[in-house]
Amino acid sequence: MKPTEQEILNALSNIIDPDFHKDIVSLGFIKNLKNDSGNVTFDIQLTTPACPVRHEFQNNAQELVSKLPGVKTVTANLTAPAGSAAPGPQTPLTSHLSRVKSIIAISSCKGGVGKSTVAAYIAQELAHRGFKVGLVDTDIYGPSIPTLFNLSNAAIYINDKNELIPVEKNKLKIMSFGFLLGDSAAVMRGPMVSRYVQQMMHTTNWGELDYLFVDMPPGTGDIQLTITQTVRLSGAVIVTTPQTLSLVDVARGILMFEKVNVPILGLVENMAYFLCDQCHKKHFIFGADKINLNERFGIETLAQLPILPQLIGKIETPIVNDYISEMVDNVVRAIGKMSIAKRDVPEIKFDDKNVCLKWQDGTSYKISNRDLRLSCRCALCINEMTGEKILKESSIRKDIAPTQIFPLGNYALAINWNDGHNSGIYPYANIKEIANAA
Repeated sequence: MKPTEQEILNALSNIIDPDFHKDIVSLGFIKNLKNDSGNVTFDIQLTTPACPVRHEFQNNAQELVSKLPGVKTVTANLTAPAGSAAPGPQTPLTSHLSRVKSIIAISSCKGGVGKSTVAAYIAQELAHRGFKVGLVDTDIYGPSIPTLFNLSNAAIYINDKNELIPVEKNKLKIMSFGFLLGDSAAVMRGPMVSRYVQQMMHTTNWGELDYLFVDMPPGTGDIQLTITQTVRLSGAVIVTTPQTLSLVDVARGILMFEKVNVPILGLVENMAYFLCDQCHKKHFIFGADKINLNERFGIETLAQLPILPQLIGKIETPIVNDYISEMVDNVVRAIGKMSIAKRDVPEIKFDDKNVCLKWQDGTSYKISNRDLRLSCRCALCINEMTGEKILKESSIRKDIAPTQIFPLGNYALAINWNDGHNSGIYPYANIKEIANAA
C-alpha cells in the first residue's frame, strides 16, 4: 500500500530550514509531489540556487520518505524560482538582464576598503561552485576588476547585433569599462558616464545567469542612482573597514539604498584584523573588537576578513579559502532570506518628548527623545578605537526632538534631529533594550 500525499508531507515536515526556523513544507518549498505506485518524486524549490544547505535538504528528504511503508524509490529534485530579476522603473526595452535571476550590488560608498576585491571573491567562488555568475565593474573612473583578474589586455568583442560579449575567466563572465580604457584615464562628465554604465549593464549579452554581481563605484552619486533606477537589484552588500571615515559612509550607503528600496543583505568587514604568525592572536587594527557593527547598524555582519597574503593581489585561479567560503555562504543565505522576507515596519509617532513605535502584532515601545539621542552609536558619537561614547549628555539640548524619522527595512530607524545630527541609525533591538530598561 503506497503512502498518501499527506503522509509524505508529514515526513518532509521534519526538515527545518536553519534560517527561517520553520519546516520546508510550511515554507512552501515542496513542489510537484507525485507518487506513482510507490515511486515518489518531488521538487525542493530553494530560495536561491546556491543555497548552502541544498544537498542536506535533498539527502534528508530522500532518507525520510524512503522509510515510509510502500515507498520503492525516492527522487528529490533541487530547483530554484524560474523568474528573472524584475526591471527597474527606467530599464531599457532591449535589456539583456531578463535572464538573470538575482542582481546583487557590492558597495562601499568609500574608496580603498577593498570593495572590488570582495566582489571578485564572491563572484569567483560561486562560479567555482558551478553556478552561472557574472561580474560587472561599474566604476568608470577607476575600474579595478581587469587588474584583479589580470585581464588588462583583454578586448571587448561586439557581435553583429551590437551586443557586448563579456570576457570569461575561470568560468566567470566579466564586463568592465577598463577593457576599453586600458591604462588611460576616463575624462568625461556625469551624463556620459551614466550612459556608458547603462550600456554595460543592459547591452552585454550575459546569457542565463544565476547571479550578477555589480561592483559599484564609491559614493552615492549619479552612477549609483542610474543603476538603481534601471536595474531591480535583489539586494546590496556593503563593504567597510572599522574606522570612523568608513563607518560614516556605511550609514550614508544604507540610507541611499533604503531610499531607493534596495534591501541591505549585510556588511562585510574587510581588513578587520591580522593574525600574528608567532602567537596566532587576532590583532584588531582599528579597534573593531570593541564595536559590534550589528549593534551599530542593526544589519548582519556577513564576514570579518583578516589581512592575509592570499587575500591580496591578483586572482589567477579560484582561491580556496575558509574565510571566502564562509562569506559566500552567508551572502547566499542572506539573498535567500531576503527573497521571502516580509516587510514589518512599525507605526511611528513622535512629539517633543517621546518616540513611540507600534507593530501590527501589538508590540510597542516608547522611548524619550533624550534617551534615544544618547543611544546613537554612529562614528561621530562613539570612539571606534575604544568603543567609548564621545557624545556627552551635557551637550544635548533640552528640547532635543526628531524632525523626521525613516524606517530602514525590518531592522532600524534613521532620524534627523533638531540639533542637525542625521548620521545615526537606531536598530529596533537597541530601542527595545533601552525602552525595557527605562
